[in-house]
Amino acid sequence: MMFLEIITIAKDDPVAFTFFTGYMAMFAASVFFFLERTRVDDKWKLSLLVSGLITGIAAVHYFYMRDYYSATGENPTALRYIDWTLTVPLMCVEFYLLLKPAGAKISFMWKLIVASVWMLVCGYIGEAFTDGSMGHSVLWGTLSTLGYIYILYSAWFGEAKQLAEKSNSVAVQKGIRALAWFVFAGWAIYPIGYMAMPGGWLGPDGAALLSVRDMDLIYNIGDAINKIGFGLVVYSIAMSETSKNKGSVATA
Repeated sequence: MMFLEIITIAKDDPVAFTFFTGYMAMFAASVFFFLERTRVDDKWKLSLLVSGLITGIAAVHYFYMRDYYSATGENPTALRYIDWTLTVPLMCVEFYLLLKPAGAKISFMWKLIVASVWMLVCGYIGEAFTDGSMGHSVLWGTLSTLGYIYILYSAWFGEAKQLAEKSNSVAVQKGIRALAWFVFAGWAIYPIGYMAMPGGWLGPDGAALLSVRDMDLIYNIGDAINKIGFGLVVYSIAMSETSKNKGSVATA
């Protein structure tokens, strides 16, 4: 006879609560983005599909991370990085899809993808294989930051910003600026969490500045805000451009 294991959430465990809430929120966001694809112009459908994939992939991972945390009480580092390695490059793809009408080339997309994978692989090596020494953490954290800085520069000053200015679309320009803020402020929680782990340079003498529970809580809230927020910005651009085109046709 098979029995279903009941997952309990303690009243004083906000981490377990945010694992479950994050899973449900990102699953709901995926359903929303997939359904809303029918309401936008064809050239924006792929962008909303990618938004739905980002939150959908995250929802699946949060389903398993919720169970992992409930059973062990530990940080599911490997599962987090698997999630990020799939979803963060897709966020970079969103930049390309939004800016493709303004002349973005496929090489632009691949440069962002390579930078994001580099950032995540180096971060994983630094966190998952840490020996507790600050030297190891600093080395791989610095290498990881190079990828982050490239994406940040592109969004604020480089190719992404320049293409947005050429788009002749106020919605796209505002949207790319909003995504740039997500990269700057939203993504910043991840390197902060990295630096607060054992061996990180924020803690005293290489000790952890934040507990595992604190880091999980920050990551869970950050993931939901960044991934759902990213998708909502894309959705806003798609709806604005679709409405503008319909208005143009109606007055023609």
